[in-house]
Amino acid sequence: MHTDGGIILTEPFFLKPYFQPKIWGGRKLETFGYDLPEGKIGECWAISAHPHGPATIENGPLAGKTLAEAYSDNPEYFGNPSSKVFPLLTKILDAEDALSVQVHPDDEYAAIHEHELGKTECWYVINADPGSYLIYGHHAQTHEELVSMIENGQWDKLLRKVPVKAGDFFYVPSGTIHALTKGIMVLETQQSSDTTYRLYDYDRTDDAGNKRELHLKQSEDVTIVPHVDPKLDITTEKIGDSTITTFVTAPTSPFFSVYRWQVNGELKLTKSADYTLISVLDGDGTITADDKTFALTKGTHLLVPSQIASWTINGKLDIIASTPGKEA
Repeated sequence: MHTDGGIILTEPFFLKPYFQPKIWGGRKLETFGYDLPEGKIGECWAISAHPHGPATIENGPLAGKTLAEAYSDNPEYFGNPSSKVFPLLTKILDAEDALSVQVHPDDEYAAIHEHELGKTECWYVINADPGSYLIYGHHAQTHEELVSMIENGQWDKLLRKVPVKAGDFFYVPSGTIHALTKGIMVLETQQSSDTTYRLYDYDRTDDAGNKRELHLKQSEDVTIVPHVDPKLDITTEKIGDSTITTFVTAPTSPFFSVYRWQVNGELKLTKSADYTLISVLDGDGTITADDKTFALTKGTHLLVPSQIASWTINGKLDIIASTPGKEA
């Protein structure tokens, strides 16, 4: 058990999210009980140490610190990691309108051109209006064909549309052309990066009549051709009356593992990595760790640090959890 100045540091961090306005956002994040800023709010950066939207610790001896400060000042909480930056970012996205069609770089390209991590991500679909679809992948067979379709604006021919419904899961490696479209809400687990290359933005303008910047050269550089869907081995395990679904883990995903915990009653868990990120999508209950019990409600986000080897969740809850991978 680690102590710092006599203070026992073995309780989960509960985090206050950072909210991002977006041209495509809405107000549906209020359904999680959040007090949103005014305007179109597209993203809840729920578990974030990124400088563009840092989450703040709300409890315990580190209350008031950002997650980035805790990661820097107390590396023992995170298993004394080698990464200089907290590697993961958990968001909830509310697509009141379609996001730009975009693609993200891998670590190598991002380090050279953006001086930050690359961006592999994944989505758990919380809600989707009837008839909703994602842009996920493309139809070009060669790089030359990709460039030709982009330069000639052949978006209907290039872009691949995939129907989507609540409960679906999509893994989006760097180099994958993608976009959420109108009426979709997801929980996103990603590398901690804010680098997005916009390929197409429907020619829309902001309140001042300006179109958003596009990044065609970078998009053409990083897009994987041809597109191939990742092969996922999604598994489910019954533990009493609860269910654990494993959506993605190594070797498919070297950066993170992502799980759904459908808790019904008592669910005992043990750590499988240096720390665990937890987001409550629905329900009420408690988490007990190191003989301390904390309430869990819809919209709660927390991090279980390295010193906590096991914990128990009680109640009826729908949770998405993630852990860092070996390359995080």
